[in-house]
Amino acid sequence: MAVPALAVAGGDALRKDPYPDWPIVGGGDLERVRQTLETPGWGGSSPPVGDFERLFAQYHDAAFGIAVSSGTMALELAMHALGIGPGDEVIVPAHSFIATATAVCRVGGVPVFVDIEADTFNIDPVRVAEGLSDATKAMVPVHLGGVMADMDRLGSVATDSGSYVIEDAAHAHGAEWFGTRAGGLGTIGTFSFQNSKAMTAGEGGILVTNDEDLAGRARSITNAGRLPGKGWFEHFEVGTNLRMTAMQAVLLGSQLERLQDQIRLRARNFGRFERELGGVEGIDLQQAPPGAAVQTRYIVPGRVSESEFGVDRDGFVAAVQAEGVPVRSFYPHALYANPLFDRQPHRVLPCPVAEAATHDAFWLPMNIFMGSADDAADAARAIAKVHDAYRRSGSAKTNGSAAS
Repeated sequence: MAVPALAVAGGDALRKDPYPDWPIVGGGDLERVRQTLETPGWGGSSPPVGDFERLFAQYHDAAFGIAVSSGTMALELAMHALGIGPGDEVIVPAHSFIATATAVCRVGGVPVFVDIEADTFNIDPVRVAEGLSDATKAMVPVHLGGVMADMDRLGSVATDSGSYVIEDAAHAHGAEWFGTRAGGLGTIGTFSFQNSKAMTAGEGGILVTNDEDLAGRARSITNAGRLPGKGWFEHFEVGTNLRMTAMQAVLLGSQLERLQDQIRLRARNFGRFERELGGVEGIDLQQAPPGAAVQTRYIVPGRVSESEFGVDRDGFVAAVQAEGVPVRSFYPHALYANPLFDRQPHRVLPCPVAEAATHDAFWLPMNIFMGSADDAADAARAIAKVHDAYRRSGSAKTNGSAAS
């Protein structure tokens, strides 16, 4: 049976329809924003912000929530609230968005980069333990793609070393570890509401915690150093203005109501994708550790084995994209390879898994799993089509050209 010509080589694309857009406007969103615009309070002290903080924190098994202007600022706020400062070391994974590391730098701390696990793409607890020093104050597990890092093993390392755990849950709204949701397991949890995130107001973030003192300090820093019950022009902390607006809060409140249904939708569609992918050799998708009971599938990372699949990662990405599936390459380099670390204090442990991922890993975005089961199946069929073409041609290329 002849293998259809790949689209990258001039054949017909397997999928011609676009995947669902993101963000989406749900029922009631416009009305809620309209009602907010018709009230006099649009700022961070308005009732919608406080309501959202309470609901989001409660949903994520935390007692307190402090809504802020971005996920990046939530991470920086966590560092400030914990008193991390010059010379203090904070262990971070070698792969994440840059804010995971620069939040440490911006309070004068020293990021310590450690390797990730090959199967989960999350920070490796063994490497975290190896990265400890007398200067270690905290660790920042990132729940990459919405699959939670191994919070039991990391919690043991933190307890033994007296370190704080700051959960970077920017990908993990609603994710669970043995029944406890992301953000409620560490000392502090931080979330992002940036435009692409599974909950979004275009921008925004939140810090959650079960520690009342930490919450009070974070609230004061966020609100120009003020304290509850004191005057507007009385300031007790070197704070700033990180407050969220009422319009952001009402949009996020609507999205929180839809979150569980959307997580279930992505889970069902991801299951269909996995079944369709079935016997395709040379593709290893992200695995969830046993405790990661609910995965948000914000992104789905995976790896390509050139020898088994028939083409290298870059050729794979180009060919699958041409078939109409918006796959993209993984991070182009580890965080510590960014030019800013040529002049910024940091420490790096050997990271062979993370280094390999820059060459052989990819990810599938959330919107592939936000439509129908057939939409998700198309992504698997496109990968299978590319696999069959390269394997049958016997002419795998490493320069990205495709077989026909």
